[in-house]
Amino acid sequence: MIVRVKAPLRISFCGGGTDVSPYLEQHGGVVLSATINKYAYASLSERPEDGVAIQSLDYDVDARYGVDEVFRTDGELSLVRAVLKRFQLDRGVDIFLHSDAPPGSGLGSSSTMCVAMVALLKKYLGIHLGKYEMAELAYEIERRDLGIKGGKQDQYAAAFGGFNLIEFSAAQTVVNPLRLEDYVVRELEYHLVLCFTGRTRPSEGLIDYQVERYKRAEAGALEALHELKRLTLEMKDALVRGELDRFGRLLHDAFLAKQQMNPRAVPDEINQLYRVARESGALGGKILGAGGGGYLLLFCDFRKKHLVSRALEQAGGKVVDFEFVDHGVQSWFLKLDQGRPPDMTPRALRYARPR
Repeated sequence: MIVRVKAPLRISFCGGGTDVSPYLEQHGGVVLSATINKYAYASLSERPEDGVAIQSLDYDVDARYGVDEVFRTDGELSLVRAVLKRFQLDRGVDIFLHSDAPPGSGLGSSSTMCVAMVALLKKYLGIHLGKYEMAELAYEIERRDLGIKGGKQDQYAAAFGGFNLIEFSAAQTVVNPLRLEDYVVRELEYHLVLCFTGRTRPSEGLIDYQVERYKRAEAGALEALHELKRLTLEMKDALVRGELDRFGRLLHDAFLAKQQMNPRAVPDEINQLYRVARESGALGGKILGAGGGGYLLLFCDFRKKHLVSRALEQAGGKVVDFEFVDHGVQSWFLKLDQGRPPDMTPRALRYARPR
């Protein structure tokens, strides 16, 4: 039996940071995002021997674990092994993983891979998990089981796909799909430039700093988070109305608010790239993810988009083509020996459900 999964990466336009504890529980968060045609991939095939073999192209790791060690979530490939532990998978399998964007890219690649792994085990073991359950389980594995710092938006973006306004509170998460006219989506693509800054950076230190600034009530930290929430709702309004120039200018306002929320999110090198883009005709932009590196998104006058792209490349960036996609995580069987997947055992089902 062979199972394959692909989960789309996302572009977060505004609201990142408001989905991070403790702001989320105390004030509620909101994020505007969309999935793109860049993916995290996972494959699983059965093997006659016990234990699990995992190959990850992104981390250049090829590891084998016996049944007595695969559920230990310390060391390499801890995220993958934490998913296996939740599902109590003790059969002999080979798992192969790769992604279209490296970890630390700002496109949500780590959380998207976690969703891909949850979907992979769900498909293989024959569990019914809805999109909300998959997203929440992936969040729990990352943030609670492993203690990885971060927000809550990426798991939901990967599970649901498309353009969404996602609302977060202590009680629940609500995904609101946006009904955009097709021409608005195509026109938005026509105005956007996605540029790799040439560097990646783990987000954990940046998120720790953001949370500490919030807890210490440092000047501007709370106000900036409130402003990002307000701008997120304005951006949503601009999108559904097809007012794209207004959307581009709001991106610039959000860029400034993010710097106020966390000054370390936009280092000098990225600030310089952003200045180059603005001077060449970009109306606004966004450093994706927690910041510090990864991808920079720019909204441009379509007549100047080629000038912005050329200037970014000359300044050391790398412009990358992309398109928006309207689907979330997808899974399929490549081959079935018995015609249908095996049922999941009650023990594994008990472990896999979100708490």
